[in-house]
Amino acid sequence: MVHAILWGMDSAISISAINDFLYCPKSLYMHGVYSSFETSVYHDVSQTNGTIAHENIEEKKYTTSKDILQGLSVYSVRLGIKGRIDLYDAKNKLLIERKYRVTNIYTGFRYQLYAQMYCLEEAGFKVAKLFIHSLSDNRRFEIPLPSQEERREFEGVIAKIIFTDYLTGNICLHYLILKRKKFYLSLRNMGMTIYCN
Repeated sequence: MVHAILWGMDSAISISAINDFLYCPKSLYMHGVYSSFETSVYHDVSQTNGTIAHENIEEKKYTTSKDILQGLSVYSVRLGIKGRIDLYDAKNKLLIERKYRVTNIYTGFRYQLYAQMYCLEEAGFKVAKLFIHSLSDNRRFEIPLPSQEERREFEGVIAKIIFTDYLTGNICLHYLILKRKKFYLSLRNMGMTIYCN
C-alpha cells in the first residue's frame, strides 16, 4: 500500500504519467524538460490525435445526460495520484477511458483505468465495469476489474514512479529509509530494487 499523505496534491502523480512510465521511465524526465515547449515540438501524431479526441470530454460536449460524468478531476490521497476521468456512467457504474485508436490493450492502458477507479472509489463512487473505447473504429473493450494480485502490482508501479530517479532509472529511497522505515520495508517486500546515493 502506498501512503501518499507524505506528499501534497501538488506533487501527486498524473494518471497519464503511468502509461508513459511503463513505456519508458525516462520519458517522465523528458516530459519535465519539455513541458514549457509547445507540444508540437515533442508530440508524435498519435499523441496529437489523442489530445484532439479528448477535447470533447474536456469541454464536456460528449453528452448532456446528467448520469454521465465527463472530464471529472479525481484524486487519491492514499496513492498520491491525480487526473481526469473521461466518462463515468453513474447510473450503470461504468468507467470508460477513450483512446483515439486501440490496437492492443497495453498494461499502461489498464493501469490508467485502475488509477481512475481507485480515485473514484476513494471519493465514494462504485465502479462495476471498466472499458477502453477506441474512437477511430468505435470499438469498446471490457477490462476486468483488478484482482488482489493485480492491485498489489499496480500499487507497486505507483511506488516505483514516486521514487524513481529518472536520469538513471534507479529507485532511491534515502529519505524514506531515514524517515519512513515501515514504508521502506513494505516497498522492499514488494521486491523493489533499492539504492541510495
